[in-house]
Amino acid sequence: MPALSPKSVLEGRSSNRAPVPLIVGLVVSGLCLLLALGSYVLLVPGAPTNVVVGMLLALPTAIVLVALVLWIDRLEPEPRLMLCVAFAWGAGVALLGALIVNTAGESVLAVLFGPEPASALTVTVIAPVVEESFKGALLLFLLVVRRHEIDGATDGIVYAALCGLGFALVENVLYYMRGLAAPGEVWGTVLLRGVVAPLGHPMYTAITGLGVAYAATHRGAGRFFAVVLGWCGAVLLHALWNGGLTLAGFPGMVFAYLIEAVVLIALVVVLVVDRKRLVGQIGRFLPAYVPSGLVAPNDLRMLASIPGRRRARAWARSTAGVTGARAMGDYQLAATELALLHARAERRTISPERFFARRDAIVGLMRVARNAFFRRVPQAPQPPWARNQRSGFFAPPQQLGQLPNHRPGGNPWPPR
Repeated sequence: MPALSPKSVLEGRSSNRAPVPLIVGLVVSGLCLLLALGSYVLLVPGAPTNVVVGMLLALPTAIVLVALVLWIDRLEPEPRLMLCVAFAWGAGVALLGALIVNTAGESVLAVLFGPEPASALTVTVIAPVVEESFKGALLLFLLVVRRHEIDGATDGIVYAALCGLGFALVENVLYYMRGLAAPGEVWGTVLLRGVVAPLGHPMYTAITGLGVAYAATHRGAGRFFAVVLGWCGAVLLHALWNGGLTLAGFPGMVFAYLIEAVVLIALVVVLVVDRKRLVGQIGRFLPAYVPSGLVAPNDLRMLASIPGRRRARAWARSTAGVTGARAMGDYQLAATELALLHARAERRTISPERFFARRDAIVGLMRVARNAFFRRVPQAPQPPWARNQRSGFFAPPQQLGQLPNHRPGGNPWPPR
């Protein structure tokens, strides 16, 4: 059996093959995206030319916001394949499913109440419920299939935001196509959806993401209620925006915008607090590995900040080239995953067998990454943040001792 790659170890996989459920999800999402764009050709005059123009108008906003989400996810970045699945699900499965159900629902309501009431009910009631359900299904899928990758509120927000951005990208194409079909309306639509309120869909779904993140990191019946409450919050916020814009015009839009601004600030606060929580876990759990020589106090300070990690990779590149920089990046991510693993053990959301197997794999990766520096440059100068350091990442291999068989702050598992 071939050795696991660093990527496989970091993602907790037992082989180097990509997880089949994620590949299936990506393929299904791509097919749904093609079907959705094909339906636009049938629904909107001027297609397919306007499909291309609409996509070009929608892409800049999506690119900027996706970059922002990835920037938020720097300290403990999620697997790229999972991030692609989240975005593709929103752009494909969620968008096509919502388009079908919303259209069918509006047709039924039109028969019962007439066209105008049906349109208003669809926008303010049906669409928020349907769209947040389809987007939230992605988060439930990850909760079941890759629960161990959701380590806190930041992860829930990141996956939810990318799903929402995928949905918003393709939905904006439809709105921009409609604007192109009516001369003079397209730029107003671009201003509203691409500049004034581009965070709508990612922010709505982020509320569901918080509930799913709680469910992934806790035990007990509260997990179910957290997911339900998160979904209800997403639907309510979505309905508030749609209803304010549809039923109350500009004053309603201003009121809904203010509410969403408050929610956005709250989400930023949650992200900041969660970042501090992760840094605290690094400082709490990794010192137990100092006697083994795998980690040292200076390593902890480097791991606790993005600038420190960036300087470490730059130093590794300057002394050991691309291989050294890659090894430093592997070490940093593995050390972060090790701290998160201990946090899961403390919450008892991982079995003892899984804990020890995962810990041994991560520690092995950290050792291999460290040894890469000494094979390339045995007498490498110490980095500027680790003067007088004689252990940790830059320690000679012979200084490494035995791993701790207990955890600081209490040991839920029997010693090995």
